[in-house]
Amino acid sequence: MKTYLTIWFSSEGAGPVIVAEKLRNMGFEPLKGQYDHVYDWGRKVELEDVLQIGTAVHETLKGLKVLYKLETI
Repeated sequence: MKTYLTIWFSSEGAGPVIVAEKLRNMGFEPLKGQYDHVYDWGRKVELEDVLQIGTAVHETLKGLKVLYKLETI
């Protein structure tokens, strides 16, 4: 399974390089196309796993003034 992340930036917030670096430190890889980043679980995940990564993303992006959307497929 994979978790995809889309980011919406604000001119009042952190820039793309800073955000990408923080997400990469979490294990997300940047993408080109429909999504901005992907986290490859390498296995089937449970709802608890998705909620944990969502919480981690939330804490990582807190204060950077960006919006985000997570989608796990």
